[in-house]
Amino acid sequence: MRVSVVHQRGRRRRARYARLLWNGAEVVATLGVVLLLLVAHQLWWTNRQAREGAERKVHALEREWDGEEGGDGETSAGAGEEGGGGRGVPPAGAGNDRSGGGEGRTGSGSPPRWDQAYAVLGIPRLGLRVPVAEGVGKAGVLNKGYVGHYPGTAQPGGVGNFALAGHRNTHGEPFRYLDRLRRGDRVQVETRAAVYTYVVDRTLPRTSPGDGGTIRAIPRSTVKPAYGYTEPAHYLTLTTCTPQYTSTYRLVVWGKLRSVRPR
Repeated sequence: MRVSVVHQRGRRRRARYARLLWNGAEVVATLGVVLLLLVAHQLWWTNRQAREGAERKVHALEREWDGEEGGDGETSAGAGEEGGGGRGVPPAGAGNDRSGGGEGRTGSGSPPRWDQAYAVLGIPRLGLRVPVAEGVGKAGVLNKGYVGHYPGTAQPGGVGNFALAGHRNTHGEPFRYLDRLRRGDRVQVETRAAVYTYVVDRTLPRTSPGDGGTIRAIPRSTVKPAYGYTEPAHYLTLTTCTPQYTSTYRLVVWGKLRSVRPR
């Protein structure tokens, strides 16, 4: 009888262990599925939603601008055409302050509202056309797949530094391949009034997120002073996170205004 009792106790103990292992395996499997769903949501669904929304916004801006202009176009004395050997200059009244003046932030002289999309950024090498909105907040701008304009920096075509930020991964990731840009690549910024063509000039592969010198009116890294400029000009700055799937550092691409043409 003692042998039978010992065997029964051993079987019950093994059964409890088996149930614990099974329950643990179910928990691990459930967590794995949840994590996979979260990853799929971040890497696929947010990209799909943001890209579709950004594309719709680009088309909406183009329809709005075309409808207002009525097809008769504008002229601007001295506004250089693309391919003008770098001699193009901003249209008269483009402004000497950091806000850009001239064409104004929305084409009417009034500043854009916070989170308002008011321009389109195009980078032919990357096959990119994406809205530019005021501010760099995640919810109102970046997570929509837009590129955000750093408040306080110049506006398109203005003297100073037209500085932009965009996601490199998830939420449309417009700047995912920003590291592929090379010196001489064109970057176009289209507003209601004009198309501004910048040309990539320099790249800062890695700096700290707090390197505010990169978006100053005369951009120059405060972390790596060898990177940047010393003279006033019409600059463009594009910033994003690096390496991919992290926010440890920032990648910075600088360009200079090449030409301006009426839209």
